Amino acid sequence: MENRLNTPLHDGFYMPGEFEPHEGCILIWPKRPGSWPFGARAARRAFVQVIRCIAESEKVYVAAGKSCIGDAREALKDIPGVTVFSAETDDAWARDIAPTFLVNGKGERRCVNWEFNAWGGTYNGLYPSWEKDNAFAKIFANFYGAPCYDAAPFVLEGGSIHCDGEGTVLATEACLLSHGRNPELSKEEIEGRLLEYLGAKKVLWIPRGIYGDETDEHVDNVCAFLKPGEVVLAWTDNKNDPQYELSSESLRVLEQLRDAKGRKLTVHKLPIPDVPVKVTQEDLKGYVFEPGEDVREAGERLAASYVNFYFSNGAVILPAFGGENEDSDRRAAEILHRLCPGRKVMSVFARDILLGGGNIHCITQQIPWGKGRLP
Repeated sequence: MENRLNTPLHDGFYMPGEFEPHEGCILIWPKRPGSWPFGARAARRAFVQVIRCIAESEKVYVAAGKSCIGDAREALKDIPGVTVFSAETDDAWARDIAPTFLVNGKGERRCVNWEFNAWGGTYNGLYPSWEKDNAFAKIFANFYGAPCYDAAPFVLEGGSIHCDGEGTVLATEACLLSHGRNPELSKEEIEGRLLEYLGAKKVLWIPRGIYGDETDEHVDNVCAFLKPGEVVLAWTDNKNDPQYELSSESLRVLEQLRDAKGRKLTVHKLPIPDVPVKVTQEDLKGYVFEPGEDVREAGERLAASYVNFYFSNGAVILPAFGGENEDSDRRAAEILHRLCPGRKVMSVFARDILLGGGNIHCITQQIPWGKGRLP
């Protein structure tokens, strides 16, 4: 069912915080040769580890195309609570192409379909054809049986927003005001669409994201709610790192903002890896890029950030990068263990996910439990 008359705000639906209880999580089995080198073998191993961690405390739904659904089922057959289903997509970024789920006070759930244009369309999109990705939200809503609001042609990716569940939306200006998304709309008009379709009351804009983030700096890589009134911000003390000025600028803004409830935000710094994670010449040998697709280069710095974690019901599923960043990995885990009492911190080696352009939060999309309905 599509509701074209009203909006979630009008109907009393809203996006809860990601730290609230989930019914499940959506992922997509990776296969795109231009994203996942060497036949996605290493990426699939990393996906399996992420899925295994999430499945400890919530259901997992994994979409896979016809050419790889057998591989997905074989790889995941020993993990209880995982449903593998058939759906064709252009790539595996469930955060950005799966529906955004909403709840209301009665425990009902609906979702939103946004327009997807590969992070910039013909202006600066990352691949030339994205029709399958753009169709996925409605496909999943139908598979799952959830009524779906259609926000198209408004362009939005799930990784470009965070919500606190109490009326506040967090986003970066660099992303949502980029020319490749909704150039015909003003900042005020974009804000209005966010409030209407997320059932929210206030948008908090921070200027920038993670240096080199090819999504035009999604918020989910730089800043996330831990709970209402409290966020983590990707950080570095290294003034020679280009991330220093980006994070400093966002910190200055965050310290001046108040949320929809009038609260000043508590900002916790979550340092990025000490050593930049880069594409190697060996990595480059494994990619197969199609004409018009954004390509990698040896030595290219990837947008590595520990903020790109996933809140499962029982844990924080945290990316780790290993090698020269083992100390950074431990530091990030210790910080989040302290900030998230009651949850395990489960670190997963995720460099093979990062080689695709995103990380653990980018490949996951939560399905919340309705208000008053606990798992």
